[in-house]
Amino acid sequence: MNKLYIIRGVPGCGKTTFAESICDKVVSADDYHMTADGVYDWKPENMAAAHRYCQGKTRSIMETGKDVAVANTSTTVKEMKPYYKMAEEFGYTVFSVVVENRHGGVDVHNVPEKSLEAMEKRFDVKLR
Repeated sequence: MNKLYIIRGVPGCGKTTFAESICDKVVSADDYHMTADGVYDWKPENMAAAHRYCQGKTRSIMETGKDVAVANTSTTVKEMKPYYKMAEEFGYTVFSVVVENRHGGVDVHNVPEKSLEAMEKRFDVKLR
């Protein structure tokens, strides 16, 4: 059984750290924002391209039949939908995991407080 892990949570909660602890193949829209010298250079105008990049990397991994973890905020069903469609196409079982920030993690990407609050308000969790 091939597995797709969708690791969800607000910036700073530890999504990538958790994803790396359960899966060898981890992708994130944040990867797109890294420069060649390892500097995180986020620009709002690049968000659509970053998510296309992340979806493309996920598809490439699924084509090889390996398990993959996607570590993005994924606050809404709409943001997760492309990954669910790919999982169906490739026959993957999906595990959606919400990572809480109970350890007081700090957002290393300097997301403005107003943006964090908006993410928290729209965070959609389906319990049944």
